[in-house]
Amino acid sequence: MGMEDVVERAARPARVSESFIDLAGVEKTYRMGRLDYPALRGVDLEIGAGELVAIVGPSGSGKTTILNLVAGIDRPTAGTVTVEGRRIDLMSEEELAVWRGQHVGVVFQFFQLLPTLSALENAVLPLDFARRGSRRERFERARGNLALVGLGDKAGHLPAELSGGEQQRVAIARALATDPRLIVGDEPTGNLDTVTAAEMFELFKRLNEQGKTVLYVTHDRELAARAHRVVSIRDGVVAA
Repeated sequence: MGMEDVVERAARPARVSESFIDLAGVEKTYRMGRLDYPALRGVDLEIGAGELVAIVGPSGSGKTTILNLVAGIDRPTAGTVTVEGRRIDLMSEEELAVWRGQHVGVVFQFFQLLPTLSALENAVLPLDFARRGSRRERFERARGNLALVGLGDKAGHLPAELSGGEQQRVAIARALATDPRLIVGDEPTGNLDTVTAAEMFELFKRLNEQGKTVLYVTHDRELAARAHRVVSIRDGVVAA
């Protein structure tokens, strides 16, 4: 199956019975000096609960902007962003921070681990911020997540003592800390070799099979084509 066969078409967008993510008429304009840069120009997009969706498109097309809006990291200039029936675009900054910490796990391209903390300490951070459970319970959960991603024996290692693939596994364990229903990845395999990237995708697939909705941006056409659905973004709109 080629990329063209799985790309969502703007004229006939795929619809699912249960909308988990709903973007309606979303626009996003960034101010750059005296100029306005329109990153999104009116995006309508629905993603169902339990879907595994890849977002593709050229650099500057608006892929990461969509991811940031869905994760509550950024806000739209116009339109609405609804996740699990809640209008997150209407939340205050404080409400967004709490909501994001409880409901979204984010995985970045460059891992974003704190270099002076061990793998276990990095994996437990979201639980510390959320003040969920006792200290012992937090570390037990973090150890469990490290074991889940295959790093149960590397809990005490610093990021510098881990390979790129291992650091990304720690980042995924951290994203799983609060057991969110939504996992988003911004080029999560972009800094990895081909074999390790494939392993990371298999981990995402396994999480999806466990019921999590997974949304990721990628330039890798092969990894994109393995998603349930591919959404192509070009010049700030959903395009075929």
